[in-house]
Amino acid sequence: MRLLLLSDTHLPKRASRLPAPLLAELPLADVVIHAGDWVDTATLDLLEARSRRVIGVYGNNDGPDLRARLPEIARAELGGLCFGVVHETGGAHHREQRCAERFPDLDVLVFGHSHIPWDSTAPTGLRLLNPGSPTDRRRQPYRTYMTATVTGESGLTGVTLHRLPPGTG
Repeated sequence: MRLLLLSDTHLPKRASRLPAPLLAELPLADVVIHAGDWVDTATLDLLEARSRRVIGVYGNNDGPDLRARLPEIARAELGGLCFGVVHETGGAHHREQRCAERFPDLDVLVFGHSHIPWDSTAPTGLRLLNPGSPTDRRRQPYRTYMTATVTGESGLTGVTLHRLPPGTG
């Protein structure tokens, strides 16, 4: 099962559209996971129209229209793994411990908010992934998103951070 992970798209405030390389990933993904701060409902509509399955949450910049359609925390079983999606996890200091305590039933937690890519594993085995932002790099050198594969035998494999070169859109 192929996953496409993104967050913090902030459309149309940070960009006019999703980058073409990310859009090209949509037909390849079995599940698209968005960790909040969509800002507009058009992005949710686009992903739902072009994707087999979308799992998303609202973020702190999402208004009432998105909050009416999306939960604050989403959970899903994908290929035998328990996934959670949330926008904010607090500061980086002690993140693994804090998230492992808050989400003891998860295998993988996808989160956003910081625009900073993150891939770590808590001592409990909880994998934490932040795909960054494909539209707003903030203080990062690149705009980013992630792909990953879930297999029944190996669990989560092939987690790849994709860097979008300047000018891609």
